[in-house]
Amino acid sequence: MSEFMEKVAQFGDIEENVSFRKLTTLKVGGTARYVIYPNNEFCLESIIDICHDEGVDFKMFGNGSNMLCSDDFYDGAIIKLGRYFNKVYYNDYEITAQAGCSVINLAYEAMKKGMSGLEFASGIPGTIGGCVFMNAGAYKSSMSDIITEVQVYRNETTEWISAEECEFGYRTSVFQKKPWIITAVKMVLKPGKREDIEELMKDRQARRFATQPLEFPSAGSVFRNPENGFSWKYIDMIGYRGMKYGHACVSQKHSNFIVNEGEATASDINRLINDIQDKVREAYDVELILEVEKFNWK
Repeated sequence: MSEFMEKVAQFGDIEENVSFRKLTTLKVGGTARYVIYPNNEFCLESIIDICHDEGVDFKMFGNGSNMLCSDDFYDGAIIKLGRYFNKVYYNDYEITAQAGCSVINLAYEAMKKGMSGLEFASGIPGTIGGCVFMNAGAYKSSMSDIITEVQVYRNETTEWISAEECEFGYRTSVFQKKPWIITAVKMVLKPGKREDIEELMKDRQARRFATQPLEFPSAGSVFRNPENGFSWKYIDMIGYRGMKYGHACVSQKHSNFIVNEGEATASDINRLINDIQDKVREAYDVELILEVEKFNWK
């Protein structure tokens, strides 16, 4: 074990040479030199200090459900909070959840308690921290609708900031511009009947199975919807529904999904993305903005 690993192992679990195929829902990409799971907030801060002192680059990861990692080796550390930062606290209709919590699990727990407002998230395979980072949403609702405060680690201290300071927009937040680490979130939900909430979630689950290619690895919607339009319509209009490069394929079921039909490479997926953006721009003068986050691309 290297000196760096020995230092980090005091504060959490550390693994070496882990494939991004195991770390992302797209199941593509190269290898990360380290993956680290901090035990708690103090350990997270200590691990970050060690990375800075040792000159080890690091990247915070949620569930990897919105990531396109390159096929290259990443000579740094992926820090994941999902293993230990997963506690939830309830105070009437206020929920405080650590960043590593599964948003799907939280949506179902809220339903069981008769708490409404998280139904939209019951099909998002991410962590609370990742959902805040992207201001994830569905069915015309998003995280910013229910968030009151976010706990962040910034400037070598942990503090709570208001929802306003998060600068939420359509699939955007201040966290995409600042090197702040989300560690917990406060949300306020509304009272509702468990039966009604459960019925709505079942209906939306059925719609997802009917309209989304859930049988293949993907990162969900690839592009944000442009103003006054839908990305999938533009992809259809350039004739790219079903287009394949290797095992990377624009889904026949939903053309704003690119799926991994077997042994797809990140490069093949990226080629599809670039081609779609170029052809839509040339044909319709519309810029399709990525909803997925690219990581470790040169």
